[in-house]
Amino acid sequence: MEFGVFILAQQRGYHQTSQQVINNSIEQTIAAEQAGFNTAWYAEHHFNNYSLSPSPLMMVAHMAGQTKRIRLGTAVCILPLYQPARFLAEVGFADTVSGGRLDLGVGSGYQEFEFTRFGVKLAESGAIYNEFLDILNKGLTQKVFEYDGQHLKMPPSSIAVRCVQDPMPPVWITSGNPASLSRGVQENKNLFVTALLKGNDGVQDVRDKLVRVAEGNDKDLDRDIKFGFLRCGYASDNQSEIDAYLGCALFQRRISESLKFRRAQSEDGYMIKEVPYETDPTLEQLRQNLPVGSVNQVIDKMLEEISILRPKHIALQTQLGDFDQKTMLKQIELWGEKIIPAIQKELGRNEKSPAPASV
Repeated sequence: MEFGVFILAQQRGYHQTSQQVINNSIEQTIAAEQAGFNTAWYAEHHFNNYSLSPSPLMMVAHMAGQTKRIRLGTAVCILPLYQPARFLAEVGFADTVSGGRLDLGVGSGYQEFEFTRFGVKLAESGAIYNEFLDILNKGLTQKVFEYDGQHLKMPPSSIAVRCVQDPMPPVWITSGNPASLSRGVQENKNLFVTALLKGNDGVQDVRDKLVRVAEGNDKDLDRDIKFGFLRCGYASDNQSEIDAYLGCALFQRRISESLKFRRAQSEDGYMIKEVPYETDPTLEQLRQNLPVGSVNQVIDKMLEEISILRPKHIALQTQLGDFDQKTMLKQIELWGEKIIPAIQKELGRNEKSPAPASV
């Protein structure tokens, strides 16, 4: 089982400067490497305070010089917002300066607010995304390639800075669209999924969806497909710390849904207002749904969710809202020191246990 940190780089209000938010992301990445995490993942969003991570590849390139071992991932690059030739070149550059530590997560995007400002129609994002994947596969594996699609075109071209990883970095597909996940499975890409802030029922729903995608492509989910699970989790005996973390998780949900369903409100054109909705879970529901609580409670809940979903990678969401940075750095250290080793030990024990005798 691999573990990563997912860094969204949110700004909950003007009491946080953009420089502080980015510096916090840098510090959390360094702390994650020191704690033994496998990967640090960086989001991509634009034009508002939901996320101050406009270019995950730039973050990867910067953190390549700040770290030595941890893999650095994009979660995800919104492909329809890129120019293919520049994107391919920057992928090669990021993989090169990181010494082959790039994990390339890609997606089609969902926030119309962003697409409008890039001059791209959200309704065409799926088609552009699929053509972009064609170009990605060609450009990173062929010395000279060309492409003639409906939306994207490339004359015979060659990318100068080639990826260190041969033939290309691991590609991770994230999408709520079964067809997009199906294509990822067909091309032996990795998948990234989330149950958002839901509990075991939501985790089981994700598992069922993945099983259908795998079976639809004559694959065995556990044997043939590597997939990661994005999850909120927090360990502490201090209830106020847990409540603060859950409050930040609820903030993220409110802002994300307001942008996704185009009901975002802002008084100054930038800072999105946090508006409660009837569908909001309560903090008590979040405590029941998520791996939060004492160290042992978090370990037990994580093991329960792993037994349901059976992912190969878990990305812990560390950067949420305006959660206190010093406290979060200690949390990352705690996961590396106690929680991850305990989970790995238990999973190893289960793997060695003999299968029950048939009757």
